[in-house]
Amino acid sequence: MCGIAGWVNWEVDLTEYIDVVEVMGQTLIPRGPDAKGTWVSPNAVFAHRRLVVVDPAGGLQPMTKDYEGEEFVLVYNGELYNADDLRNVLQNKGHKFRSHSDTEVLLTSYIEWGPKCVDYLNGIFAFSVWRERDQSLFLARDRLGVKPLFYTQAGNSFVFASELKSILSHPAVEPIIDQVGLSEILTMGPARTPGVGIFKNVFELKPGHFMQLNREGVKQTQYWSLKSRPHEEDFAGTVTKVKNIFEDAVQRQLVSDVPLCTLLSGGLDSSAITAYAHHASVAKGMGPLHTFSVDYVDNDKNFKPNEFQPNTDEYYIKRVTEFLGSVSHTIKLKNENLIESLQKAAIARDLPGMADIDGSLMLFSHEIKKHATVALSGECADEVFGGYPWFRNLDQQQPNMFPWVRNLTDRMALYNDDITNTIKPHEYMANRYQEAMDEVPRLQGETGNNERMREMFYINLTRWMPTLLDRKDRMSMAEGLEIRVPFCDHRLVEYLWNVPWEMKYHNKIEKGLLRKALEGVLPDDVLYRKKSPYPKTHDPAYLIAMKDWVSDIIHNPSSPILPFINKKKVESLLDNVTPESNMPWFGQLMNLPQFLAYLGQLDTWMREYKVQIKLK
Repeated sequence: MCGIAGWVNWEVDLTEYIDVVEVMGQTLIPRGPDAKGTWVSPNAVFAHRRLVVVDPAGGLQPMTKDYEGEEFVLVYNGELYNADDLRNVLQNKGHKFRSHSDTEVLLTSYIEWGPKCVDYLNGIFAFSVWRERDQSLFLARDRLGVKPLFYTQAGNSFVFASELKSILSHPAVEPIIDQVGLSEILTMGPARTPGVGIFKNVFELKPGHFMQLNREGVKQTQYWSLKSRPHEEDFAGTVTKVKNIFEDAVQRQLVSDVPLCTLLSGGLDSSAITAYAHHASVAKGMGPLHTFSVDYVDNDKNFKPNEFQPNTDEYYIKRVTEFLGSVSHTIKLKNENLIESLQKAAIARDLPGMADIDGSLMLFSHEIKKHATVALSGECADEVFGGYPWFRNLDQQQPNMFPWVRNLTDRMALYNDDITNTIKPHEYMANRYQEAMDEVPRLQGETGNNERMREMFYINLTRWMPTLLDRKDRMSMAEGLEIRVPFCDHRLVEYLWNVPWEMKYHNKIEKGLLRKALEGVLPDDVLYRKKSPYPKTHDPAYLIAMKDWVSDIIHNPSSPILPFINKKKVESLLDNVTPESNMPWFGQLMNLPQFLAYLGQLDTWMREYKVQIKLK
């Protein structure tokens, strides 16, 4: 896994500006701590930072390849899970390989198939190919957006990079936030609308899209989308198909020349991945699989069950470990370290994010990195199989609002009237929601609950899941750890898209279809454990620390968030905060302590990135 950056300009000689792209590359060192590289020509320059996972010697980038007298140059962030299959196909077509890296397979795939190469790829990727002969640039992003890719056009320059901080390090790009960016931060955040890069004139290449750039201009193409069609297999056939695709997805994602592990919570999703990965490790003679779990010091003393988190993980982690014979490691995070991580997490994400939910994953990744470079995670099963409570509580959802957004009115009351009158949060939210509804690939003749469930799956796959993937990428890559997500295998997503809700909700149990497919793979008490999300701290000291942090911010005249907030209302909120205070506002885990942390991260972000607000 890596970080990439590039700059194209036909009006100046870029060989005189090598230092610019080198600085862009330096901002990405955490993503690629093992090696660096640059490629320079008069009209295009690239930088690459490498995290070595496969073929240490043969996967160096930027990678160049000559074919029939033409030079092709690749920078690539990601992993191909069908590299061996593609290499065989390409060798049969006459191509020669000098390495066993998936990087060379990807570049050769583009040489053979051009833009259509993306149709052949199974993996997670964001990459760019420069064709020196016709002076053209090709950019592509994986189908579900596991790997990030941002871009901007500034004057005669086209600039792209894995992260916003790299884009912003280019001298032609200013950290300006306009009305759309501010609406995203205050209304949608920490989620983002697909394609929006928050900063003015900065965009993210949408999942399943590619771009082509030449002297004539830029063209963007969607190469992949969900297709709605009737599901024709019976339940038994569906169970078998799900099991086969999922097992193959896990097996493919075990490719690595460096130590590999899994993240294990003892829940259904991570336990299933761990089971298949462990059996493969033993079968290959590599010994038992190592797993890593996370919790917080003294969290058991403060834990209180709720609708989203009914129980803790410890018993189930032990149950899976003993059942499989894998090797378990539990990382216990300290509350003081979690508090310290919040500002670093905002920098890693380039935006205010999911507060301690982000910071804890970054701390967790830091500890895992001491033992492994690659990890497999159960992320995204709930989006694909419908595991969240909001799939089952359609009648409780507010109209024209994403179900993970809660108490928007109460939250917006803490900002000043000028800001809320400008961004019109409820109207903005409704417009973004309607955009999503307009995109839904409808099935002819589908009505009622079936139609509504299709809408629900669509917004979860295209609006909610990217938020979690964004978190996973930024927090893990900030520590040089590559996390893979088998439930995001596009074959599994495509298949399940058309499986009816009655099958997914088999026996009226969340993810009942997946549980049925995994019978015999896991012990029953794990297999039918009620969903419990990623753990968060329950220490009252965390709330107190967030209260103190925000209090310091709003009483500091230089704080950049002061023009946004209603100081009196925020002061009143802080004065009345107690451990029993309740204001759930985003997803399953984010309540009042996380909202206060979001304000703190917003202030940090504006200060560190020297954000300029220009609403007109």
